[in-house]
Amino acid sequence: MDISLKPILTEKATKLTEKLNRYTFSVCPEADKAQIKAAIEDLYGVKVVKINTAIVRGKNKSRWTKSGLLRGKTSSWKKVTVAVSEGQTIDFFSNI
Repeated sequence: MDISLKPILTEKATKLTEKLNRYTFSVCPEADKAQIKAAIEDLYGVKVVKINTAIVRGKNKSRWTKSGLLRGKTSSWKKVTVAVSEGQTIDFFSNI
């Protein structure tokens, strides 16, 4: 299974990174903790200490257009918070 790791770069996630050395990612909902740990260790070359996962439910969206009210829903996704061992960091911007 291909696990697509997308870093989340919000203010809250940045504060977690600075204070607790934890990094936040978005992954597909079918991925489990063992697969996520192996993917992060292979991709970034760090030792993962702890993984917390949360499934974020999709939101209902609606907007007004010329043809009337359009309703829809965003898809659900899984948020992963990864604690890395002391002294190690993940650089998201090294590939740019």
